[in-house]
Amino acid sequence: MNLGRYVRRTASHQPTAEALVCGDTRLTYAELDEASDRLATALQALGLVRGDRVATLAGNCAELVVTEVALYKAGLTRAPINFRLGVEEVAHLLRESSARVLLVDAGRLEVARAALDGSTVETVVCYSGPTDLGPGYAELLAGAPWTAVDVECDADDLAVLHFTSGSTGKLKAAMQTYGNRMALMRKTVMSPSTRINPGCRQILAGPVTHASGMPLMGIFFAGGCAVVLSRWDAEAFLRLIERERATHAFVVPTMINTVLALPNARDFDVSSLQQLTYGAAPMSAQRIREAWDLFGPVLSQGFGCGETTSGVMFLSTEDHRRAIDGEDEELLLSCGRPGSEAEVRIVDDAGVPVPDGAIGEIAVRGPDVVPGYFNEPELTAENFQDGWFRTGDLARRRSDGYVFIVDRKKDMIITGGFNVYAVEVESALLQHPDVYEAAVVGVPDEKWGEAVKAVVVRRPGAEVDEAALIDFCAERLASMKKPRSVDFVPDLPHNPNGKMDRRSVRDRYWSGAERRVH
Repeated sequence: MNLGRYVRRTASHQPTAEALVCGDTRLTYAELDEASDRLATALQALGLVRGDRVATLAGNCAELVVTEVALYKAGLTRAPINFRLGVEEVAHLLRESSARVLLVDAGRLEVARAALDGSTVETVVCYSGPTDLGPGYAELLAGAPWTAVDVECDADDLAVLHFTSGSTGKLKAAMQTYGNRMALMRKTVMSPSTRINPGCRQILAGPVTHASGMPLMGIFFAGGCAVVLSRWDAEAFLRLIERERATHAFVVPTMINTVLALPNARDFDVSSLQQLTYGAAPMSAQRIREAWDLFGPVLSQGFGCGETTSGVMFLSTEDHRRAIDGEDEELLLSCGRPGSEAEVRIVDDAGVPVPDGAIGEIAVRGPDVVPGYFNEPELTAENFQDGWFRTGDLARRRSDGYVFIVDRKKDMIITGGFNVYAVEVESALLQHPDVYEAAVVGVPDEKWGEAVKAVVVRRPGAEVDEAALIDFCAERLASMKKPRSVDFVPDLPHNPNGKMDRRSVRDRYWSGAERRVH
């Protein structure tokens, strides 16, 4: 198999149709096919062979999309690094992935430079032009012949190292295989909640290296156009819908919240939208209703993660309509029903399915579920059991198949679509000399879905304040991980074993919330 074949096929069918729009860059299918072939050829000329790792560190740009297609064509493994990460985290991921080549944009070049020491990176390619670290992207393509690259891959070959935080705060990589990515492409075109048709135009509003980029190959398979937003801006998003006559978009709830807060949101023509899909975090029923009123009857929701290679459950537009029209209002609290090849169960700790209505853990298996975590056999054994991935989300299922998440077993906070683990933030706080003890929890937030809150016990006589602790964390963590607020308390609750009882801390803030998702 080779995923790049579908770009080549679409290019032969509609060479002049637009495939990609990002900022001032507009590429037809013929141009995307040629550019990705040239990059694949150039990477092979650097000595890369099937299975070698290539890392990227960049904000959204057209070159990132070309890179993804090129890596598929060459049978290489993509290791996308979140551009918001700091030097130590980037250095860890470069070492962890054993990447031989790093492609980086100008804004992250100095971070990359500082992170290279101890890595296996042999060549650094800058999207913005040549540097002292290596060649420029355009120069690399110009010097490569245009030869169709089509490396045959097996279904279990590693396609993407999808990095996400682990339960200890350590970044781990879900091993997405070429078979997983093929299953992703199938479900993108199979599901009514995600499918687009030739000529449709889908806005990808978040980082295309992660969840927002998951639909890319499905778009190209179908002959649509990927419209990539360079960086999130609510007004720019609405302007892009109007200018490009976008038919589809994928966003996280935080993005919708910022759109709804715009005083001029109704000044833009969004009538071209056929589907606005949201996911990656909970959204309140009230916000869903407001978005329905603004955008029209086009909302759908997806539930999934890196380990399931994107969505496995969907709440359709019709489901939203039924809820908003009062036929079944509870559906606005649901994450939907299985809508792909994957099987979904609600199970107890032993992996046995629980009765409808009972609370258990969501477990998933299927061709889109990854085989495990890269270089993490113990973590793989803990989370992948008998072919089922245990998501850590506690939920109940109605008799008609709709699933309702009620809690999370793991102490993960989803803020603005990004995963943050409490222990990582607590570790940073505890480095401060005036902090005696700290608990970090996710709390309800209208804008972010969840916000990171620190609950701190000061050392006797200390007077450290909220701003100082937030600044202290900001120096040690990526910006989305720092606490948004700090509460000071005389002591924290502990369980009989002496461990700090984080759930008791968290429950105070979620009392009365309509959805207990954290």
